[in-house]
Amino acid sequence: MSTATLPSSVTELTNLSPMSLTAPGVLRIIKRNGTVVPFNEDKIQVAMTKAFLAVEGRGAANSTRIHQAVTLLSQQITQVFQRRLSTGGTLHIEEVQDQVELALMRSGEQKAARSYVLYREARAQERARYANTDHHPDALWVTLANGSRQPLDKPRLQNLVEDACRDLVDVNPQLIIDETMRNLYRDMPMEEVHTALLIASRTLIEQEPNYSYVTARLLLDTLRNIALKFLDVTAYASQQDMLGLYAMAFEAYVSKGIELQLLDPKLASFDLPRLGQAIVADRDYQFTYLGLQTLFDRYFLHADDVRFELPQAFFMRVAMGLALGEKDADKNTRAIEFYHLLSSFDYMSSTPTLFNAGTLRPQLSSCYLTTIPDDLFGIYSAVRDNAMLSKWAGGLGNDWTPVRALGAYIKGTNGRSQGVVPFLKVANDTAVAVNQGGKRKGALCAYLETWHLDIEEFLELRKNTGDDRRRTHDMNTANWVPDLFMKRVFDDADWTLFSPNNVPDLHDLYGQAFEKRYAEYEAKARAGEIKPVKTIKAKELWRKMLSMLFETGHPWITFKDACNLRSPQQHCGVVHSSNLCTEITLNTSPDEIAVCNLGSINLVNHLTKTAQGYQLDLPKLQRSVNTAVRMLDNVIDINYYAVPQAQNSNLKHRPVGLGIMGFQDALYLQQIAYASDAAVKFADDSMEAISYFAIEASAQLAEERGSYESFNGSLWSQGILPIDSLQLLINNRRESAERNFINVNTDETMDWESLRKRVQKGIRNSNLLAIAPTATIANIIGVSQSIEPTYQNLYVKSNLSGEFTVINPYLVNALKALNLWDNVMVNDLKYFDGSIQNIERIPAELRALFATAFEVDAKWLVECASRRQKWIDQAQSLNLYIKEANGKKLDITYRMAWLLGLKTTYYLRAIAATSTEKSTVNTRTLNAVSNSKDDDSEPTAAPVPLACSIDNPDCEACQ
Repeated sequence: MSTATLPSSVTELTNLSPMSLTAPGVLRIIKRNGTVVPFNEDKIQVAMTKAFLAVEGRGAANSTRIHQAVTLLSQQITQVFQRRLSTGGTLHIEEVQDQVELALMRSGEQKAARSYVLYREARAQERARYANTDHHPDALWVTLANGSRQPLDKPRLQNLVEDACRDLVDVNPQLIIDETMRNLYRDMPMEEVHTALLIASRTLIEQEPNYSYVTARLLLDTLRNIALKFLDVTAYASQQDMLGLYAMAFEAYVSKGIELQLLDPKLASFDLPRLGQAIVADRDYQFTYLGLQTLFDRYFLHADDVRFELPQAFFMRVAMGLALGEKDADKNTRAIEFYHLLSSFDYMSSTPTLFNAGTLRPQLSSCYLTTIPDDLFGIYSAVRDNAMLSKWAGGLGNDWTPVRALGAYIKGTNGRSQGVVPFLKVANDTAVAVNQGGKRKGALCAYLETWHLDIEEFLELRKNTGDDRRRTHDMNTANWVPDLFMKRVFDDADWTLFSPNNVPDLHDLYGQAFEKRYAEYEAKARAGEIKPVKTIKAKELWRKMLSMLFETGHPWITFKDACNLRSPQQHCGVVHSSNLCTEITLNTSPDEIAVCNLGSINLVNHLTKTAQGYQLDLPKLQRSVNTAVRMLDNVIDINYYAVPQAQNSNLKHRPVGLGIMGFQDALYLQQIAYASDAAVKFADDSMEAISYFAIEASAQLAEERGSYESFNGSLWSQGILPIDSLQLLINNRRESAERNFINVNTDETMDWESLRKRVQKGIRNSNLLAIAPTATIANIIGVSQSIEPTYQNLYVKSNLSGEFTVINPYLVNALKALNLWDNVMVNDLKYFDGSIQNIERIPAELRALFATAFEVDAKWLVECASRRQKWIDQAQSLNLYIKEANGKKLDITYRMAWLLGLKTTYYLRAIAATSTEKSTVNTRTLNAVSNSKDDDSEPTAAPVPLACSIDNPDCEACQ
């Protein structure tokens, strides 16, 4: 049979049965005549069957081989499109035919594939002849928002794409135009035309990272004109027009926001024309697609589902909100100063501040730490406080250690306690119920000390088996580990578990005082004077801690003594826990709920190129830190406090948490591999500079505004800075020359002595430094999050804003310089799940430089963290990546974290449950980040919930 018998096999791909075209997840086919119909796998089977019959004749119609091959291949083709468009979308008929052709070739059915190719070519020639006749339409008509129709304005489309590509290298506007035109259909809504542009552009990101900026600029055109129309400024404006329009639009935006009761009326007291003129419109072009889409979907103010906040208006709104407490004579100048720091991406405030600054309810703080008392009224009061704090976007850390254990005596009822676990279940369900008005999930972490009698059951809270009434599937958990326990692990000694109502002072003791008192209680327990108790091997409990961490991702391991011995506020109380993301270490009590306000310096923006290569720009870093500390301090006075204990604590101690992000990017610029001594040194040097400038800035603020209320008696008042407090930990761990449980570097390079003398006179903030995860704000400004190594060099990131191709631009640029960047390399990256270690044509030095998170030995992450920790008065959100994790590796890594003086650790991440579909490397299908185990890849060590980390779609508490 000739190929002329094949037309129906192709045509039938589009002759589908009627069904809803708007149902979620539906795939649609754009026919060549412009109409749209549902996707139907049966039609693919018909087409492929006829392709086989064209070669083998009608006698093969009942062939089992052909039937099985067609079924398998059609299923593979459908899966390709379902993965590519998991939430539904449109495909052009040519894309389906491309996949049919590809599937036939890959399966070895070369004859059927050849006939199919010849037929497609013949049909293409027929269509070309038809296109030259008078019957071909002159224009493609589109439908406007008001329902009217008009011809598509192709010149405007061309200009829009060319403008988006302007000044970007290695991008081709015609590729976007051609791909867009292929996906348009008759009477397509104009809104979907813009969507088609975005899709066409973003599919090219895997080939060239600059298409991420192109896509962002195309998105910007859409959101800009939505906002300008809503504000009655103009119906349409290009980015070039915004050079003159932004000031006008900004004033209209503030007026509309106040009118809609979304913005604080106090914003009208600013010199709006002056602030509008200070806006730098071109900074809109700094965004990557992921960054701008994230802002648009989750941060911009909206009314009636219309986002009417423009990017630079957003940054100026946040800046104004943070300047509200400044003196009237200074507040406009300060607002402009804050705006430039934010909009330049040199620094970014945390998500609660970005959400709420300048609004009627300015809850700007990120983290709240509470201690739960051991009485029923106090427990439920704490749960109520959790609900109120969670309602306004706070991330919570609860210290549950005081609550008596299972089986402990209750004098009031002459009964026995059910322990801490049932109350943890209540707290878990409260966090789920109070989801901040549907904006995002509540976020909570519970802490328990290692000597608590309920610790073994606490370790199992996140298991998927057992009594579900004693499980907390939505709440994070963390161990609060004293040094004495770690010493017992090293010594393979016994460990005694107590109910806190029998040993009440252990909760507030640390260091040598804890060790002495704990030994006394153990002696009483052996004498039968304390019940209930349980004695186990410390190593046995340690092994269970690590195994649960491996299995469930929880509880995290944090160290009580390091947090307390180095706390500047020892005279005011005890640090009983950390926060949701383990970077905050502030003291709590029944009268004080600790609060912390976060923001992060973009480290990569503070490198400058010199003759010797990239180096830290210390003068710029000092300026940025000075302004950032002032902004963070302002939060304390402006902030809305949902409970009085939080206000009491924050105004008394005034803690803030300045951190960093873009650490990995800074290493790339300097050509430094993460797994190297040079990286450890850069971690040390960069954190020393930030620590110095932050302490200096707070001392300067104290000279202007006064010291914080509880300054007298603090380590600061004694001239003991974070680098000095390290010696307190060393003294506690070093028992003798032969018995030394700490190994830390104490080198310093800056003039700390003069700063000590200045700080002794006063400082504005009790705490200054904490490194948060920054996952969301790092997305916004387009850098690597926090102190994390690169996850993968090419992957798909999924969050609430959709799916985004993420590619390492530093790697692409390095490969371009060696003429190694091509389609083959893209496919190799997909095949090897974003890793370059097995791509032999890439030089060894580049393979070392661009090693991904699981290819960097965890010891380097711990070493870098140790060098930073000596300069930080609080802690770090430190994820640990361990490939092929086992008990021995975990044991070594976490012992090392303790020995090197870390205060806390965060998630344990084993090799991720992600994999590229190897059979579709040419289809733009990338390895996607996922929580679920739904593929055939190597299993993850733990189904880790992504609470505040790499690909978290829910919680922005610390980010």
